[in-house]
Amino acid sequence: MLRRPPRGLTRGPRPPPGARSAVTAVPLAHAEVGVRGTRPPLVLLHGLFGNHGNFQTVAKALVQRGGGQVLTVDARNHGSSPHSPLMTFEAMSLDVQHLLAHLGIPKCILVGHSMGGKTAMVLALQRHPQVRQFLLTNLVELEGRYVWRVNLDAISHHMEDIMSFPVFHKPYPGPALFLGGSNSPYISSADYPEIQRLFPKADVRFIEGAGHIVHQDKFEEFVTAVLSFLPPP
Repeated sequence: MLRRPPRGLTRGPRPPPGARSAVTAVPLAHAEVGVRGTRPPLVLLHGLFGNHGNFQTVAKALVQRGGGQVLTVDARNHGSSPHSPLMTFEAMSLDVQHLLAHLGIPKCILVGHSMGGKTAMVLALQRHPQVRQFLLTNLVELEGRYVWRVNLDAISHHMEDIMSFPVFHKPYPGPALFLGGSNSPYISSADYPEIQRLFPKADVRFIEGAGHIVHQDKFEEFVTAVLSFLPPP
């Protein structure tokens, strides 16, 4: 069942071009699968224009085969989470931190796709070593017409932020898995030095025949790779 955030925190005034608002967390909608065990819960973060439903099948498969608890989350300006004019990775990371604190989860394993992967990386780099980084349903019918579920204004305003990555100087010392598709250029050899600098224990793997959306193109291979990386439940 999707846990929706309280109403009232939906959208604020859009900042003028070039302005930066103070980073304030929004309450993220999320769904929970499985029961929390000895292993930290998995938190699955979707990509741009996605929502928590993109990972529902993956979440169920991970619980059935590996046990424990898995959370799927709607990022700000996506799905059923509140809209906000701010759309930086620092803000999205803060959202996840507040959700974890609200749920009483001091430690988790993050699984992120694309934009969600960057959010996970920022969260790990901001909160090391307490958090471990691992690595169209946007149209809804409303009163007889289709509207966007995502906040296109905020996304377009921050597209440059989403396509880039914040600067960090101190690395994350824990284990990390960067899982890409062999047919996708998203993780290239040019990225390896920066990956190794920020995540010195990173394991970079590629799934043959998969494109950018690895968990959709090669579902079984993706689940197997995730389970092989996880600690015992």
